[in-house]
Amino acid sequence: MYSFTIKDLENLSGIKAHTIRIWEQRYDFLKPKRTFTNIRYYSNEELKTVLNIALLNKYGYKISHINKMDETEINQKILTLSQQEAQQERVVNEMIKHMIDLDTVSFEKTLSNHIHSKGIEKTISQIIFSYLEKIGVLWLTNHINPAQEHLVTNIIRHKLIVGIEGISSSIQYNKTILLFLPESEYHELGLLFMYYLLKNRGINVIYLGCNVPLSDVAFVVKAKKPDYLYCHITRPGSNFNFEKFLQNIAQKIQNIPIIISGRLTQSYENKIHPPILFKRSFAEMTEFITSL
Repeated sequence: MYSFTIKDLENLSGIKAHTIRIWEQRYDFLKPKRTFTNIRYYSNEELKTVLNIALLNKYGYKISHINKMDETEINQKILTLSQQEAQQERVVNEMIKHMIDLDTVSFEKTLSNHIHSKGIEKTISQIIFSYLEKIGVLWLTNHINPAQEHLVTNIIRHKLIVGIEGISSSIQYNKTILLFLPESEYHELGLLFMYYLLKNRGINVIYLGCNVPLSDVAFVVKAKKPDYLYCHITRPGSNFNFEKFLQNIAQKIQNIPIIISGRLTQSYENKIHPPILFKRSFAEMTEFITSL
């Protein structure tokens, strides 16, 4: 069993920590334990409970009503939610629960069912991206076991690669983008996601993958002359210096736009200069692709 902070619950459920504290005082469904320094922490089961309750509450059910339901009734009510956004959130929450339980069979089944029903692109944009955004916070704070991360990311990685290999776009653009991750960055799901979106729109992709030295990037750039460079930085190693990386890549790669997305761009406050451009959200990423 792993423990989660109230901030984890807030990030995963969308319910403010203040509201969660009020729920604890008024209702029976949360009974957090406390550390010797009096800090709340929550179990796997309590996290799953909050995800369920937050979903029902968001789509019209009063907390006082939910508090009277047993687990079976809560699950049945969730399945009856008809709004598209609610259905998407339900799938994302299911994947989070399966990850917590190390239930890889159910995790892959949930993902495969959605791909079969909605297609790979909608699954990527509506489900996988939202899932990664939510649990990325847990990865950064080490509130999930590395085994949980590896098991589920390998399943998603496989789905993305199968989706990429299955693309046969009849539209071809005279644009080439080189995709890579810098040294000490091995989390390539975001980059594979971008690979799929680009290839599906007929854009040529050079995929270097993860942990690539800038000298190797510069060598390929000189040989292939891509129109853009793109990297999506999620959680590099502890020795990674983002400021130094920006300086070095701007020196080594000149006259080519360098697009960077990922979590580090969202917290970076210094001014950036061409040829570097940040895409801080999924909307900005897709807008960039559309503009090519």
